Amino acid sequence: MTELLQYFQQELPNINCFLKSETDRMEGLVRDVAQHVLLAPGKRIRPVLTLLSARSLGYASEDIYPLACSLELLHAATLIHDDILDDADLRRGRKAAHLVFGVTETVLAGDVLLALANLIGSRYGKSRISMILADGIMATAQGEIREIAHISEPVASRDTYMEIIIGKTARLIETSCRLGAAIACDDSEIEDALGNFGLNMGIAFQLVDDALDYESPSDDTGKPEGGDLKEGKITLPLILLLEMLEREEAEELLAGLKAMTLSEDRRSEIVGRIREKGLGQQTRQFAADYVEKAKQSLAPLPDSPEKLILGHAADYVLTRSK
Repeated sequence: MTELLQYFQQELPNINCFLKSETDRMEGLVRDVAQHVLLAPGKRIRPVLTLLSARSLGYASEDIYPLACSLELLHAATLIHDDILDDADLRRGRKAAHLVFGVTETVLAGDVLLALANLIGSRYGKSRISMILADGIMATAQGEIREIAHISEPVASRDTYMEIIIGKTARLIETSCRLGAAIACDDSEIEDALGNFGLNMGIAFQLVDDALDYESPSDDTGKPEGGDLKEGKITLPLILLLEMLEREEAEELLAGLKAMTLSEDRRSEIVGRIREKGLGQQTRQFAADYVEKAKQSLAPLPDSPEKLILGHAADYVLTRSK
């Protein structure tokens, strides 16, 4: 893990500098919204994965930074829209942007970030890069739509849950890795290998994120404790609990989620039961399987320090506490 930490420390100043300079050029309120979200403390996992993927294939040019940062622009746009849909209060320990600047202004800022990410990708003159970015945006939007539909008609389905997290989280991480491959080479097998790495790592990342919602206080995660339950989201820890309950109680709980009528005491009780039964830890065990798949996907890549660090990045997912 030391190599991973050193790599992040080495690259974060370049990433943050680009994001700051790019948003400084924006107009007034759009700039303020974008910087509120983009310049908040963040892991920058997606741009770092693009850098690692490209450099694992021998790409050494400094012109990769805008492309890598386009993933952070896309991610920030999804966070902005996600927080509005969820009526969230906090993001990365800060008040959510729509509560600070207004919903209309925040939506438009998110649209600007999406457009800017696409513009950056188009400047590289490779149609494959533009296609990968477009596919990533489409998949993320479709994942969000599936989640909204699931909240409207909640079911304790692992398959539905997996479709949602693949769309809303894993595909964008896959996109990060595919972009690194696409700028470095035109080998579809290598791109698919890195894409599969990103997809499986992204699934594991969201599984751990969903476990953290029931494991960690808001001071650690920067999000409200038990926020998914409050928002009516059915994630794997809750699915595991529902599978344990008697049918009548499970149906009552699903009905309460659908109607958004669960009291604060009831939500606290559910969070407590999930913790007591160790369902967050069980969710992490599922994540470990996807981490292993991610690492196996790296086999076709040539040996390099970056390939080793990609494996460390997958392992890191399992150790997250925020």
